[in-house]
This record gives sequence, structure tokens and C-alpha cells, in this order.
Amino acid sequence: MGSSLIQLLFLAVVVVFLVIRLLSVLGTRDGFEPKLDTRPGKNTRHLKVIDGTEDPDIADFAEIDSPTGRALAEMKRVEHGFSVREFVAGARQAYEMIIMAFEQGDLKLLESLLAPDIYESFSRAIHAREDKGYTVDATFIGVREISLKSARFDAKENEGEITMRFVGELTSVVKDSDGNVVEGSASEIKRQTNIWTFARLMGTDNPNWLLVATDE
Repeated sequence: MGSSLIQLLFLAVVVVFLVIRLLSVLGTRDGFEPKLDTRPGKNTRHLKVIDGTEDPDIADFAEIDSPTGRALAEMKRVEHGFSVREFVAGARQAYEMIIMAFEQGDLKLLESLLAPDIYESFSRAIHAREDKGYTVDATFIGVREISLKSARFDAKENEGEITMRFVGELTSVVKDSDGNVVEGSASEIKRQTNIWTFARLMGTDNPNWLLVATDE
């Protein structure tokens, strides 16, 4: 074996040894990692996560040490896959679905989204409207505002409750059996505020949150 080949093999061994030592010091990186923003004052939330004092998924919606923050933390402890951010996004979609299902008299959809007592209340209002021969033509414009007001966790039952505030915009026209407008206008955007509470048993296979309380 030539001296040049021996030197190459020796260098290769040295390189492998240095690489192993470097990885043992720096660690490895697998998968995706968010890029840090190097601008002054940025990434403070990421630093808090590292030292274990703050969960940004909760901090974006509530004070960590508040009753709401602690309740959300308990929900995440019981169900590791629970995301407050994903819940809020789902609540926004559920709000539109429920509002439009009520306007259109879709009892089947409402039954899947509402707790039994809330469903009965919505159902009575829809039947009273139908008994008068009224029909509704509604268009949902969008959610103007959305915020998480409070949260509660029942450790005994593993039940989580989250109360949301919505400000929605829609057009709604109520007509009688003769087609006369009884209420509303197709050209007038109506803004309404709703305080709704959703509930669910955490840590179960059923992922559905139900509307359990409403307030204006």
C-alpha cells in the first residue's frame, strides 16, 4: 500500500472523528424548525418556551397565570394534541355554520353542533317561524371580531368549556307566505354580537365541541 493511500485513509479517520465530536457538542436537527427572526425584540416568546415558563399557544389568547390560562393548560395536559389556536379557528367556522343553519332552518346540522337544550331552543324558534309561513334569505358576510373570553376545566369530569365572543355580519330578509318583506333588507348588513360557550370531554375519541350556552 502506497504512502499516499495511507495518508488519505488517516485523514478520513480524523475527519470522521471530528464530525462525531462536533455532533456530540452541537446536537442534531431533524425535521422542520421555525426560523428565528433576528430583528431586535423578536423571538422573546420562543425563548420563554425554551425555559418552560410560557406556552405561546395559550399566551396568544390568555394570560398564562389567569384562571383561563390555567384551565387551557389543564386541557392540554389531559389531551396533548389539543391546540387553542386550532380550537379558535374551528370555533370561527362553527359560528358561521350555526348562524346559517338557523337562518336556513337546517335542524339536522344544528342537532350535530348543539347541546340538546340549546338545540331545543333553536328548534322552537325555527318551527315558530315556519308556522307563520315565514322564509329567510340570508347571506353570511364574515366574522368581524373574535376573541376567547374565558375557559373552565372540570378535572373530575375531564370536561373543558371555552367561551368565545363573536361579532358577525350578515344580511337577512324575512318574508311571509306572500313574499312580502317582514323584516330585514338584502342591502343592509346587520352586525350582531354573540357570546357562546362550547364544551367537550377532553381526552376522548370524540373530537366534536358542542355549543352549550348562548348569550348576547
